[in-house]
Amino acid sequence: MSATDAGTTAITLTEAELDRYVTHVPTRGLLAGAGLPPQTDLLTFSPLRTHGLRTLADAAEGGPLALAEELRSRLVIGELLTPAGMERESILLDGSTGELTTAYLFDPADPRPFAPSLNTLLRFAAVTEELAGLRGRFASLAGHHGPKTVAEASRRLLALFEEGTDGEVPPYWKAAALIRPLALVAGPGTASGLTLDVPARVLDQEFGHGRVARFEEVDFPVTLTHEPTRRFLRETGLPEEAVFFHADTDVPLPTLREYFSQERPDYPLAELPAHCDHLIRLGRLLEETSLVVDGRTGAVLTFSEPDATLHSLNTDVSTLAFTLWLIHHERTIDQHLGHELATHAYDHLVATMIHTLNTLDPTGTLPDTTWHYWTELFQDEAGGAF
Repeated sequence: MSATDAGTTAITLTEAELDRYVTHVPTRGLLAGAGLPPQTDLLTFSPLRTHGLRTLADAAEGGPLALAEELRSRLVIGELLTPAGMERESILLDGSTGELTTAYLFDPADPRPFAPSLNTLLRFAAVTEELAGLRGRFASLAGHHGPKTVAEASRRLLALFEEGTDGEVPPYWKAAALIRPLALVAGPGTASGLTLDVPARVLDQEFGHGRVARFEEVDFPVTLTHEPTRRFLRETGLPEEAVFFHADTDVPLPTLREYFSQERPDYPLAELPAHCDHLIRLGRLLEETSLVVDGRTGAVLTFSEPDATLHSLNTDVSTLAFTLWLIHHERTIDQHLGHELATHAYDHLVATMIHTLNTLDPTGTLPDTTWHYWTELFQDEAGGAF
């Protein structure tokens, strides 16, 4: 194996290294010529540097006897990059046809289509990066946000993927085209003083007019002193119900101490956090979990009632609203597809959803976040997040 340097060091293979494994002429030309990038935003080919060309039979954790004959000679050339804590799926190359599939090495018996060729795969990765940077074919969308911008970005990306697949876009790329553009629904918080500027109409359109709770000054306890949070709850609001969230709308927003004193008098108040008078309960999530906002900073947290622990959830109420919108909108998309993503590509969907959330709110990736409700929820296939 050799390397060439053209800005970034490409991974190339010699003709001798390819002879045993790759007979597809265009694929041989690429691997021996321009080579592969060590890593893109979506995937890495670095296993080629570490292990060289390996057949699936050699690499699979279950051993070659667990594989069908037609799968044993596929070549492990890379991995899909996934959020921390998720297993990485391997990228497999058919050396005779140049086609690419993906599979987990611990269970490689049922590979999934990924791309018809390496050239197409690299193009898919490149245009997805163009979307992330709003450059190239997506440059005209820079500075624009909202549902129409989301729809246009998704349309363009899906059309680019269809060009290389005869209209049959593999599930991984379909998830990318439908989910990644959702990060464009809200712009940076230049007006709100929060992370995002989430227009009230975005929530009204998604959840229905009259189903978004907006609060008045009399609803706020005196310990809610963070003015951008107060303004957001007054003017933009939160959905009354959003899959896993149920807002407190019947009474003025209580502090955590007030809530347990009035609604759960059997709960030992000594178990509450020391600053519970500054934690305002916005509603509840599943599994006996209160959703609270720190009235001093605007940070949004979960309070687990059974074990009396606080965990970071969102940077603020603007990214909380975006998260609830994101989950609800994904469900709407997948319903239109006949639940295709959740049924056939749940892991790809989860990775894309976590990436999209982290793009606008990195709470789940911060060093001091030891447990994150949304990340755990997304990965719980049995729990039916999607």
